[in-house]
Amino acid sequence: MNLRYGIDRIDDYAALFSGKRLGLITSPTGMSADFRSTIDILHEKFHLAALFSPEHGVRGDQAAGAFVETYEDPATGVPVHSLYRKDSKRLTPDMLDLVDMVVYDIADVGARYYTFIYTMLYALEDCAAAGKAFVVLDRPNPLDGLTVEGNVLKDGFRSFVGNYSLAVRYGLTAGEVATMANEEQGLGAELHVVKCDGWQREMRFSESGKAWIPPSMGIPRYHTALLYPGTCLFEGTNLSEGRGTTAPFEIIGAPFVDADRLAAEMNKKGLLGAHFRPVYFKPTFSKHEGELCGGVYVHVLDEALLRPVELGVTLLFTVKELFPEAFAFLPPVREGGRPFIDLLCGDSAYREVTVDVKSLLAGFAEESRTFAKRKSAFHLY
Repeated sequence: MNLRYGIDRIDDYAALFSGKRLGLITSPTGMSADFRSTIDILHEKFHLAALFSPEHGVRGDQAAGAFVETYEDPATGVPVHSLYRKDSKRLTPDMLDLVDMVVYDIADVGARYYTFIYTMLYALEDCAAAGKAFVVLDRPNPLDGLTVEGNVLKDGFRSFVGNYSLAVRYGLTAGEVATMANEEQGLGAELHVVKCDGWQREMRFSESGKAWIPPSMGIPRYHTALLYPGTCLFEGTNLSEGRGTTAPFEIIGAPFVDADRLAAEMNKKGLLGAHFRPVYFKPTFSKHEGELCGGVYVHVLDEALLRPVELGVTLLFTVKELFPEAFAFLPPVREGGRPFIDLLCGDSAYREVTVDVKSLLAGFAEESRTFAKRKSAFHLY
């Protein structure tokens, strides 16, 4: 199988780009199948007038959460303008004046919480308002393009970890999300999607034959991305989600967790495609830095059977049930804001006084089925 990304088909679309001042939103995952940076390819073939940097920088040289001022890309001399500023994450009129067309090329992980997808949608909105063309150089959804999981974000819970009514695991490529948003929200953007070649909707990343390039340091492996739609929920709790270890989102724990007890309880649940191994760890940064934590290492045994949202929700409420005095949801980041768990959930359901996990998941499954029908109208593959 010869899977080609959107950037690998750039020559077929030369007429679209020729004579235009291009602005590129990208990251280290913006690479051709033979590991050439999209930055360098567009700079060599067309007029790359500006680079627009999401979190981590266009070359991956900025720390997570770091706000960056305008600088010059050393390799090309092209100015880099930050889309991850303290006051805004949007394209400004001054930035848009520099270009005729904005191009987006960043690998997605297929989970609603992952912020790059909102960098794309914000840019799409800004381009629509300014009358600028927007192009997505598409890439496969690594989790496949069919499986949908979890609830759909509700309007009152929008944030940078959920700013569009997607299911948690949405089974769309970035180009399809852009197409869906442009149509559903009536943006009227001049949108072009340079499709992948050789990808089928049922394909997961492990079947692609391609090397995994971490979309950020928190997603070092494909199995991390597989678990992320479920285990990312722990970012809204006082448990470590494994940041500061070699297995973020695969290791979950806290100083108050009895590792053996939690692993035994989780393995009784009969969750398909996973095994829970007791583990002890000391995060080198982030929550519980330098403290000995007990917890579980989540091993993926079967990618096809794994349902990460069910797994993450079940694990969260099992911890809450086993260690009720110590477990806590984190308070809002900003005064008057919503707790982070609500922003991740896209709802306040996780913080209800009593939660019947079985009923909660059944409700999520119904929302997933409705979303799957809704999204099918925007399939490009």
